[in-house]
Formats: sequence, C-alpha cells, structure tokens
Amino acid sequence: MWGQPPPAVLPRETWYCSKQLSTTAQPAGTKLIRALGRRDLVLLFVVAVFNLNVVPSIAANGGVTVWLWIVSLLLFFWPQGIAVIELAHRYPGEGGVYLWAKEVFGDFHGFLSGWCYWTNNMLYVPTVMLYFVGVSVFAMGPGHAGLADNKNFAMAASLVLLAVLTILNIVGLGVGKWLNNVGAIGTFLAAGVLIGLGATVWSRFGTTVTAADFRIPHDPRFVLNSFGVICFGLVGLELASVMGDEIKDPKRTLPGAVAWGGILSGALYIGATLTLLVAVGKNDINVLQGIVQAVSHMAGNVGVAWLITPFALMLSLSIAGIGSAWMGGSARIPFVAGLDSYMPSWLGSVHPRYATPYAALIVQAVVSLVLIVINFYASGGVQETFQTMLSLAVVLQLVPFLYVFAALLMFARKDDLGDGRYGRGTLIFAGSCGFLTTLLGIVLAFFPARQITSVWKYEAKMFGFTLFFLALAAFFFFVYGRHKTPQLVGKAVTSVAPL
Repeated sequence: MWGQPPPAVLPRETWYCSKQLSTTAQPAGTKLIRALGRRDLVLLFVVAVFNLNVVPSIAANGGVTVWLWIVSLLLFFWPQGIAVIELAHRYPGEGGVYLWAKEVFGDFHGFLSGWCYWTNNMLYVPTVMLYFVGVSVFAMGPGHAGLADNKNFAMAASLVLLAVLTILNIVGLGVGKWLNNVGAIGTFLAAGVLIGLGATVWSRFGTTVTAADFRIPHDPRFVLNSFGVICFGLVGLELASVMGDEIKDPKRTLPGAVAWGGILSGALYIGATLTLLVAVGKNDINVLQGIVQAVSHMAGNVGVAWLITPFALMLSLSIAGIGSAWMGGSARIPFVAGLDSYMPSWLGSVHPRYATPYAALIVQAVVSLVLIVINFYASGGVQETFQTMLSLAVVLQLVPFLYVFAALLMFARKDDLGDGRYGRGTLIFAGSCGFLTTLLGIVLAFFPARQITSVWKYEAKMFGFTLFFLALAAFFFFVYGRHKTPQLVGKAVTSVAPL
C-alpha cells in the first residue's frame, strides 16, 4: 500500500504523514514546464538584480554611496552568489529560499523565510508600479512630467500595469519570460545610454563632483538607510531557484548564469550611480524620475534632446520586466506553501491550460492592489509613499537571507560536507560576511531617508507593518497549518482504508 504513488490531491509530505516536511514535490497533475535556458536566466538576473528604480534613492545621498556599493558587492553580493549555487546544488526544486530554510532549519523557519520573501514582493511590486509611472510620463512629452506626482493618475496607472503583468504571468513563463527578456534588453540599453551620456558630458564639460563628495558626511543619519536599500538592490540571484522546476538542466545552467548575471549587474549599478551624481547632483535627484531627469539634462547639453522620449520608452519596458520577474518568481512561494498545506490548498492550484500557479498570482495581485491604495492615502506624497514601501520591502526581503547565509555556516560546522560545491573555508567566509551584512542592512532600513517628512509616522509604519506580516506568518503556520494538516492526513487514511 505505502509503495503506491500518492494521490494527486495531496502533497507528498501529507501522504506519508511525516512530522517534518521534506523537499516540496509536485503532486501529479501539477507538472511545471521547464522553459528557462541559460540566456533566459542571465537576462532574468540582470532584470531582477539591476533595478534602476532604486538607484536614484541611493544616489540622492551623495558620493559616499559608491563606497557602500563596493562594500555590499564584496560582503553581500559575492557571498549571495556562492550561497545560491551551493544551496541550489544541494536542494534543487521549486521553492528557493522557502525550500532551503525548510530543509536546513525545519518547517516553521522554511515557512517564515518564504513568507517574508513573498510579502516583501507584495510591497516591492507596487514601488515598481510607481516608478513605471514616474518614468513613462516622459514618453508622453516633457509637458506631462508633473503627472507622476498626481496621486489619482499614479494609482490608476499602477493598477493597470499590475493587471497586465498578472495576466501575462498567468498565461505562463513561455510568454511571460519574453517580457522579462525584453525588460533586460531595455535595462541594458537604458543603462548604456545613461552611462554613455555621462561619459560624454564628463569629457566635454567636466564635473562639479569633487573628492569631498565621497567622504562620510558629518550627519550620516540619512545615508544609513541607503545601505539596506543597496543590499536590497543586490538581491535577485536566488530568484531562478524559486522556479527551480522550470529551468532546463539547472545543475549545469545555473552556476554560469549566476556568475554572468552578477558581474553585469554590479558593474551597471556603480556606473549608473556615478552618472547620476555627475549629471544631476545629490540635492536635485528625484527618487522617481532621477534616471530620466539625468538623461534629459545630459541630452540637452550635448544636443540630442530627441533621445528623451525613446529612452523613457526603453526604461518603461525595463521597469515592466522587473515587475514581471518579481511577481512571477515570488508567487511560487505561496504555491509551494499551498502544496504543503500551511496556506490554503487552492493556492497550490495549477492552471489547467497554461500550467502556471494562477491562484497564487491572483492573490498576490489583489494584496498588492490593496497595499497601493492604503499607502497612497496614508502618506504625504508619491515620493514618500515610494520610499516607505521600499524600506518595508527591504526589511522583509532580507530576512530570508539570514537563513540562506546561516545555512552555509551550518554546512561548514559538519565533519562531512556532503555533496556540496564549495569547501569549508569558502562556506565560512560567505556565511559570516553575508549574515552580518544582511543583519546590518535590516537594522539600517529603519532609519528614515531624507524624503520622509514625518519620522514618527515612518517608524510607526515600519514597525507596525513588519510585526503585522510576522504575526500573519505565525498564524498561518501554527493555527491554520496545524489545523489543516490533520484533516488532510485523516482524508488520506480514509481513502486507503479499503486496501
């Protein structure tokens, strides 16, 4: 009897009635399509990691952020790449940070890791929508730039884009990946134009930026928030592993894609930050329109003002690709949590025609919609809404990486390293540097950025929303999950009784 395959309606873990959940398996009838090759992964990493929308809010704090970029690349991004390759090798399959934490630390930690990763994206995706609005209005002509600060227009445009991205991801990665790929190409082109114009302006006219601009300011309070945002901006190498069952030959494809995606993203981040500082200056950077602002300024100086509209179109495609990549990837977390019965089982449903986790995608879109509306009417303006939601996303996004880096330290402590890709010294280095840097990034995200007008409201939102999402995680795991699992086990036993 126990040698028979599990029923299609039950997760494998429930069928065997095990106390600890093992690697998440897809029940029969929920087969996902392996649609992502190496080129797709490299482009996915670039569009997910290199997010131009976070660069203006970082560059607005001055030249000192360049040093923060370098420190973060060495102590967070490099260890992240090592961790992703190591953990994806040990635990291939759908779920990524959810699956890894569950296998190493147990069920609750896996659920909490996946929950934070998912809820962070429900906060982050709306910031992508806002940034899309801030940039796309330039494609309508310079006279429409002020629409980005109009709450009603910004909210309506954000909701339309959210609906479009949800539909594309439901149709499937076979279609949705092309928006990711087009977004990555748009990112390359937009970054190339930005950095190329910056180099041209620098060579022709010089710059007002001096060595003093790269020193630590006397009052570093507003710079501290940037470190957490920088770490957040460097997250994304793990995204493909969340879709591990949808990658072609993942053990051979993933390591090279991680390396190329990481190198390209790091170089683009530093180049874009320097260009903004040279072209606009930290005191004049708008966190929503800083990139187009810089290109508009530089294009006018070198006599190619016609470039602004096509640049805004390219950047809009890039931003849409970013939103699509994160929405599609993070929706796999509630999908596998539904299969494990720690969230409603219907979240583990796969579309009968498109073979995608459509229920999880719809829920994510609805919650993001609600958060957009709440934050629009609870904040002082569009830029403050953007900055607050971004900081909240930073905190929740970095929590899973505490587990990721702690897992490397756990492996390094064992006498037998098992079937890993890296030695003990590499695991200790990556785990220690990554864990401490991640913890620091979380703490510093609670410091307000200079766009915040009311510190107490900002702190209340940060602590309130963070505790709210953590409390929801505890509810689903300890209350809903523990109540649901015995019911499913009972049904499984009943179904096999006649045998």
